[in-house]
Amino acid sequence: MDIAKVIRELRESVNMNRKEFSEHTGIPVRTLEDWEAGRRTPPEYIPRLIAYQLKYEELVRGKDGKE
Repeated sequence: MDIAKVIRELRESVNMNRKEFSEHTGIPVRTLEDWEAGRRTPPEYIPRLIAYQLKYEELVRGKDGKE
C-alpha cells in the first residue's frame, strides 16, 4: 500500500477534512495535500507516528469514557 493512500485513510478514519486534520496533527495543509496527491513522499515513519497518535487518543478517550 502506498504512503499517500495510508495517510488519506488515516485522516478519513477520524472523519476529518484536510484542514481539521492539519490543525489536529500540526502538519501543514499544503503538506497533507501533497502527500495525499503523491506529489511528495513523507518519510516512512510519518504514517506510523500519525497512526500511533490517533490510536493513543482513541485509547485515552475510551479510558476516560469521553467521546
